[in-house]
Amino acid sequence: MDQTFYRRLTTFFSRWELWYHLLMMPILFPIGNYYFVGPRYFSDWRVFVLGTAVVCVLYWVSVIALTLAVRGVINRYPDVQRATLRTLIMLTTVGLLTVALAVLDVFTYSLFPILGVSFTWEAIRPILILGLIFDLCFCVALNVFYTYNQWHRDQTENELLRQATLQHQLDTLKMKINPHFLFNSLTSLSSLIGEDQQLAEAFVDRLSKVYRYLLQANTRELVSLQTELDFIANYASLLQTRYGSSLQVDQSADAVFLDHVLPPLTLQSLIDNALKHNSMSAAKPLSIAIETTPDGRLVVRNNVQRKVTKMDVSPSKLADLMAKYRQLSREEVQVDETATHFGVSIPLLVSQPIQPK
Repeated sequence: MDQTFYRRLTTFFSRWELWYHLLMMPILFPIGNYYFVGPRYFSDWRVFVLGTAVVCVLYWVSVIALTLAVRGVINRYPDVQRATLRTLIMLTTVGLLTVALAVLDVFTYSLFPILGVSFTWEAIRPILILGLIFDLCFCVALNVFYTYNQWHRDQTENELLRQATLQHQLDTLKMKINPHFLFNSLTSLSSLIGEDQQLAEAFVDRLSKVYRYLLQANTRELVSLQTELDFIANYASLLQTRYGSSLQVDQSADAVFLDHVLPPLTLQSLIDNALKHNSMSAAKPLSIAIETTPDGRLVVRNNVQRKVTKMDVSPSKLADLMAKYRQLSREEVQVDETATHFGVSIPLLVSQPIQPK
């Protein structure tokens, strides 16, 4: 079969449907013509050629019409749970269509005197019976194909969902462990041990608190602002041990909002975003301010000092945070960027979060 013609056929028929019809043709053509024409179909080559050509055209007209009807029913009742109802409606629809097609078949045969077919009920009845038998097989086959394709699609979606879940778990684990941050912290600790043992002990205490919070973060959907600020104080202290005066992190939160809640690690994501995209030095420190506004929002703002060499980093943390808030609140995360400052404003939630939109 020509590949171009085959591709055109498979744009309408599925591969399974196409092969089903190709296999049915050598079975149905002789049977149908025997009912219509009788033994002359096999004894007269002219009758054989004409009868085969006519039945071939009528067969594909019928197949296309029946396929459109069946697909319409499937689209109307796609659920697997409604398979019985879908099959009954499909059989009824196809049965009525078969009556019309049977009349068309006999009328078409009657147009060729050499075939010896009269346009009468006696001629219609056999093809109608044969058509109904074919319809039953046709509907069962299409239902099997549809059920198989739906099952295969569900399996594929489940596999993609499983892979996405595993990837999310891996990303979460990476975020918790944060090997780059851990390596830098251990390097700082190694330096402190030789310089100031007391400061080193305090550093280890803060490091343990930070990782305890990181490991527990996925067990809670929301935490209080006070809890998040306590964590970020330890986290910022570790960062400042490494960067010294090159980094400044200031907190200014109104006590009235300390019981409000937000997703855990929100502040860490915003601080890490500032560190990744900005340079810092003792002469030009990176200043990060964390403050609340009177209307109940938390703002994290930093001065902009873009790195000369642009790092290939993904904004996924900020994007994920914005997506998460779209599920938790009717208020959006707001990003305010100017030539000198970059700020992210997030809504603080009450203890019982607002229902998703």
